[in-house]
Amino acid sequence: MNRNRFSRREFIGLGAAAGAALGLKTSRVIGQLRHYHRSVEFRKFLDLIETQVPAGFDVHLIVDNYSTHKTAIIRNWFAKRPRFHLHFTPTYGSWINLVERWFAELTNKRIRRGVFRSVKDLESAIREFIDVHNEDPKPFVWTRTADQILASVARYAQRTLSAHPSGLNVRTIGTGD
Repeated sequence: MNRNRFSRREFIGLGAAAGAALGLKTSRVIGQLRHYHRSVEFRKFLDLIETQVPAGFDVHLIVDNYSTHKTAIIRNWFAKRPRFHLHFTPTYGSWINLVERWFAELTNKRIRRGVFRSVKDLESAIREFIDVHNEDPKPFVWTRTADQILASVARYAQRTLSAHPSGLNVRTIGTGD
């Protein structure tokens, strides 16, 4: 069976909430803006994804552990759609979520330096950014291997640990007992 992995993330700011599904291989974005962050809105977003991803594809959604993603209405929705697979990121692990990188692009290239006099202006800017992105989407490509990334994290941890008093080291590297 064909596989097209999509991930999802929430961006909340200036009274607007945005959901985005990002095609792993195509970098195509399915976006939806709404004013609330509840399971009803998430369900509508899932319905949108279902209409835009061809029936022959499995859909893997990577979400955080927010309670909205775990309600009965959402569990029932997934139970009726076996091609949809839900994966939760580890707590404090959103950096591993690829769509986080796309939202960083949105923030850096469009939102951070923008002036939005209303939520409507912000939403228009986000929609325009999605449309422009989807005209020529380019997949994100990791430039380092997992070993290089882990070595970098280890070097950072070593520098951090050596800079702290020994009392903190027990808590950060031990069991906390």
